[in-house]
Amino acid sequence: MTEAPSPLSLAHPNTDYDVVVIGGGVNGTGVLRDCAIRGLSACLFERNDLAFGASGNSSGMIHGGVRYLTSSPKVTRLSCLDSGYIQRIAPHLLFRIPFIMPIHRSIGSRIFLQLVDAFFGAYDSFQPLKRGRPHTRLTPEQARILEPGLSGDIVGAVTFDEWGIDGARLCTANAVDAHQRGAHVRTHTTVEGLELLSSSPARMAVRWRDRITNQSGSVSTRVVVNASGAWAPLTASLADMPPSVAAVRPGKGIHVVFDRRLSNYAVVAQAIDNRQIFLEPWQNVSILGTTDTDYYGDLDQVTATSDEVRYLIEAIRRVFPSIQNARAIHTFAGVRPTLYAYGPIPDKLSREHEIIDHASHGKDGIYSMIGGKLASYRIFAQQMTDIVAARLDCHQPSQTHLLPLPGGDESLDAGELAKICEIDPVAARRLIYRHGSRARLIAEQIVESKRTPRFICSCEAITEEEIRFVVRHEFVRCFEDLSRRTRLGLGPCAGLHCVLRAGAIVADELGWTPSQGRSQALRLLLSSSFTRAVALGSAQARQEALLRAAIRAQVGWGQEP
Repeated sequence: MTEAPSPLSLAHPNTDYDVVVIGGGVNGTGVLRDCAIRGLSACLFERNDLAFGASGNSSGMIHGGVRYLTSSPKVTRLSCLDSGYIQRIAPHLLFRIPFIMPIHRSIGSRIFLQLVDAFFGAYDSFQPLKRGRPHTRLTPEQARILEPGLSGDIVGAVTFDEWGIDGARLCTANAVDAHQRGAHVRTHTTVEGLELLSSSPARMAVRWRDRITNQSGSVSTRVVVNASGAWAPLTASLADMPPSVAAVRPGKGIHVVFDRRLSNYAVVAQAIDNRQIFLEPWQNVSILGTTDTDYYGDLDQVTATSDEVRYLIEAIRRVFPSIQNARAIHTFAGVRPTLYAYGPIPDKLSREHEIIDHASHGKDGIYSMIGGKLASYRIFAQQMTDIVAARLDCHQPSQTHLLPLPGGDESLDAGELAKICEIDPVAARRLIYRHGSRARLIAEQIVESKRTPRFICSCEAITEEEIRFVVRHEFVRCFEDLSRRTRLGLGPCAGLHCVLRAGAIVADELGWTPSQGRSQALRLLLSSSFTRAVALGSAQARQEALLRAAIRAQVGWGQEP
């Protein structure tokens, strides 16, 4: 990757950076970008990969927070407001998801339908902020015309509008933009200690270790922003503070992914405990989610269980019975860093966000970002950067709601791009979705190669040139990183048709041996099979067991880089 230009730094002469951000999720990358735009020198450390945590394992929506309308209307307003801004700066990444909520016949159900209708009437007042369409009340006949898969005795339904997004691509876009403006991004690099070097002015040392090369070092900074999400208490403890000063209540949410779009609308259903769950058409697949349970396990190893999958399947089959015949291709799980509260059930916890100034804990210059949602990440990052900028006597206002993210500056015509690259228009649309106007750079690589485009993944229409592009320009350091950038291996074939060929390309780009590329690709297959296994029936599970045995045998033939 080419070196980024150096920004106009306000750093103390004896300080490497003005700001160090810990955490490569959407909040951390959002702060990094805002700092870089304002001319602050900044560096981000992420112990795994961009979007490894909740940002890359969410329901994939920049939604308005309709469920918080009565309990936290501020959250709903901020989510809708930021949704509008995110559509402005990254129009290529968002896609409309219309929802339908059927109301089943029961005692008082007609009155309940009227109440739901009135509730969404109130939500309509926020829709202009995010370019959403007003809700519609439907008769049972109208609901089944719009969504033929609906089942059961219903008295009516309500529709409402939300927006989908690829959270991993959003994090990557923020990080790429920050890097292009002079910020440094260190993925797979864990912070091992925070030490106060001086108090006037505050100056800190950040000790780090690269988890791939095992190289270690230290940088100095004037401000540290802890944006590590569910890891926030652990990060705070690195500065010799008790974890409770950055307390969160981690809430686990799991999703099941099916191999195609199963419905026209996202369908809302009630689980056995009365919690709302949904089945949504999302890009080329369908996603069923989500749970919300307290989590006390290893944050680096969050996976779905068969019980959690059954909970979701049983809920959605009451209104959408064909789910029983659908093919699950994998599951994923993330942990929400919700604000700590003792007593309420996880589903009732606040989705607001909070900035903690650790000066009151004797650690001046360290801040923690707690809580928040994907849908309002930009305003949260702006609020954090406003505090940092004021501290560093930087008077540049935030422009993150005005300046487009990489690829968001102009729209490309898929038909024209397809002709230039000699690819299918559907493949061109997928390329434009992931990269926006930067898809032109990949198209130029295809043209320069003077050969027919070589498709590596037919599920996501990924070419060899796109793989080489993201490895060179999007902080790819291991094979799983490539999967997050392009969704390679996450489509219907689950990687069986593409990962070995992709592994050879990544090995070539990163200087690995062919066996190292093969080994990493096979490990992704093995990991994917385990996420899928919890959602399979007995016959398919036996096939998966044979597949895993074969993969395990082959993994042993290669060496890890």
